[in-house]
Amino acid sequence: MELTNKRILVIAPHTDDGEFGCGGTISRAIEQGCRVKYAAFSAAEASLPKGAADDTLRIEAQVATKQLGIPADDLVIYGYSVRRFGEYRQQILDDMLGLRRDFDPHLVFLPSRHDTHQDHQVISAEGFRAFKGISILGYELPWNNVTFDTAIFNVLSSRHVAAKISALRCYESQRMRPYSAPEFIQSLARVRGTQVGVEFAEVFECIRIVLPLNSSTIC
Repeated sequence: MELTNKRILVIAPHTDDGEFGCGGTISRAIEQGCRVKYAAFSAAEASLPKGAADDTLRIEAQVATKQLGIPADDLVIYGYSVRRFGEYRQQILDDMLGLRRDFDPHLVFLPSRHDTHQDHQVISAEGFRAFKGISILGYELPWNNVTFDTAIFNVLSSRHVAAKISALRCYESQRMRPYSAPEFIQSLARVRGTQVGVEFAEVFECIRIVLPLNSSTIC
């Protein structure tokens, strides 16, 4: 996978989904000179622990994405209500079209088409519409996926996995979730790496690959 000097858009239904799905890849891409923009469509205020401030996940996302090397200006957090994205499909599509117009990405990461979370399904479906003509990869969130097409493996180093773990540790309000444990994050990266004969990797579903006339690379 060619990840050099590209504009990459990571779309997260909720803050932290992008880090879970492709945090190591974000770290590697920035290291290779890519500009990565991160757009989260909800700060999931309704899912916060009792007593937490409403802006908790917004603040945690700012710190987490900085850990991966994303500048503050390249983080966008919209205000959609968690578990209600289906009510706002057109507005979400319009926001995505705005991202396409303003950022003009070469490659988009978003949730798998097989993700069972209702908000993730909306983001995946509307993203497919909004970014027509652009390569799209679906990221893995095993706790939501009934099935997953392990089509594209992005090889990671230990430092990329460490950056992903460091970013996810910034989400103090989500520490109770078993899939946020560093041991799980590292083990999943090791499993995916083993499948292709390397130490670590992240895997992606191939939703769409566009090969430009002036390029021999896949994205």
